[in-house]
Amino acid sequence: MQKRTVVKILLIFTFVFNTSNLFAKEPDNGEDGGKVNTKSEIDAYIEHHLQDTHDFTLWSDGETGSHVGFPLPVILWDNGLKVFSSSKFHHGETIAEVDGNYYRLYHGKIYKTDAEGTITYDEDQHPTNPKPLDFSITKNVVTMIFVGILMFLLFGGLARSYKKGALPTGFGRVLEPLVIYVRDEIAIPNIGREKHRKFMGFLLTVFFFIWILNLLGMTPLGVNVTGNIAVTVCLALFTYFITQFSANREYWKHIFWMPGVPVIMKIVLMPIEILGTLTKPFALLIRLFANITAGHVVIMSLIALIFMADNLYVMTPISLLLTIFISVIELLVAFLQAFIFTMLSALFIGLAVQDHEHH
Repeated sequence: MQKRTVVKILLIFTFVFNTSNLFAKEPDNGEDGGKVNTKSEIDAYIEHHLQDTHDFTLWSDGETGSHVGFPLPVILWDNGLKVFSSSKFHHGETIAEVDGNYYRLYHGKIYKTDAEGTITYDEDQHPTNPKPLDFSITKNVVTMIFVGILMFLLFGGLARSYKKGALPTGFGRVLEPLVIYVRDEIAIPNIGREKHRKFMGFLLTVFFFIWILNLLGMTPLGVNVTGNIAVTVCLALFTYFITQFSANREYWKHIFWMPGVPVIMKIVLMPIEILGTLTKPFALLIRLFANITAGHVVIMSLIALIFMADNLYVMTPISLLLTIFISVIELLVAFLQAFIFTMLSALFIGLAVQDHEHH
């Protein structure tokens, strides 16, 4: 138990001090050596942290303009397939030329432009340049692929260990109680003992996928996968389609023609019930997105107090203590959000597959 506590504390301090260094080193082309120490610069940095990127940057030095990390493949469809390295953009500082076409990375999005990188705007100051279809392997995609491979290796090892005996070995001893927990506390109570097994693969995948991604978001890697609305939308859609395609006749009957209700009320309630099937996945995606994003914003805002304060010696320990406190809470939130998403998914599936009693 003491070793685990020490590891958690080290992870938290690593996150705090790495993030503090990032604030001090992120370039802003200012006169103070690239330090981020004004409200507008801090807001821009936090917004940049929450966004997905076309390269994996671990460290940036505003004084020298150097970046430590690695580029990722850019895959565009613009009158044909265009594949090139994100290093051509040099973190948005240069224009990429591919097959006679010019592309510019602007606020995280790729626009087609000219050799000078001209961006045109509408009356609301939104870029009007054409955007090619972007299928790039971004930082979030790399992180999800990594988590997918990690889960495949972990659970593949757990499955192989059962062939050797009734009890798992190695790291499988850690995974087995978690698998049993998802089965006994989430799947069976919400779906039922007779039908839960069919959906265990999906529930386990969602639970561990979200949990691991949430934990990676607490590290200095700067990933924010579950704080990306596109990712939470996809996860919620998986739950939605599994629920609808697994639903029995009783489920659809209660939506389109509720038993025991007057005909007029059936007609009135039908669109409401249909809308209700859509609000459920919407609640899933917003809950996960909002909670994870809020956690990142709060932590980075607390760290930013160091650079906004007049008295550095007073504000630094206060900021670090508050950041450590919130980070410990975020460790709980990382598990809690994975649990809630999985539990609600199981609940929605259970409502669709269970037999309804008529009174």
